Amino acid sequence: MPNMRRLQGRRIAVLATDGFEKVELTIPMRALQLAGAKVDVISLRHGRIRGANLHMPATRVRVDKTTTEADPADYDGLLLPGGFINPDLLRQSAQARHFVREFADAGKPIVTLCHGPWVLASAGLLQGRTLTSWPGIRDDLVNAGAIWLDQEVVKDGNLLTSRGPQDLAAFIPAIVDHFAEAASQSRTAIPGQVSDAQLNSPVGWAVAALRWGPKPSIPAALAGLVAGARLSPTSPLRRASS
Repeated sequence: MPNMRRLQGRRIAVLATDGFEKVELTIPMRALQLAGAKVDVISLRHGRIRGANLHMPATRVRVDKTTTEADPADYDGLLLPGGFINPDLLRQSAQARHFVREFADAGKPIVTLCHGPWVLASAGLLQGRTLTSWPGIRDDLVNAGAIWLDQEVVKDGNLLTSRGPQDLAAFIPAIVDHFAEAASQSRTAIPGQVSDAQLNSPVGWAVAALRWGPKPSIPAALAGLVAGARLSPTSPLRRASS
């Protein structure tokens, strides 16, 4: 196929941490690799980070470098997956915010979807930008200065965004195009454009998936409590393991 190696020679950084939505990292990463790109997973720590399928734990992904080790200058573009937890943790990290700003300052292509734009908001990068996201964070992005559109994919200069897993069929070819056309990233904002209205109800398929998910087991609940205790800087469990 003539377009299979369009990203040959390109290096793409995927910035993620625990709680990333699995399909929003693994499927785009595989598509970029098939298009010829070298893809590195950058995170806040070494090891393997845990994915999620909505609210349920999913498989882990190996980290290639941490944000302190990776140099944005070595990469041609950035992918920020979503999920409920992953971007919330990243936006609290000064290193992650700095990492993202380096791509923005250099005008390199940035791709994100679902809750991923939270990180851009906390990095101060959304004033005057046009984008989309998971509908639930629409107000956060508008309050950060963005114009929010309820569309499958929105491109504004070096920034490409999508709403979530439901739009992957449109998102995947769009990101390959976006990274391939990195030399041409003109802004596409329309004068006088305003944000689309808030939704009147949550996304139906996501609500249904959460409602009919399996009940947690007692061992899983206890493991979650122990993990939370270990993350607390004042926890005796953390002091004992250090």
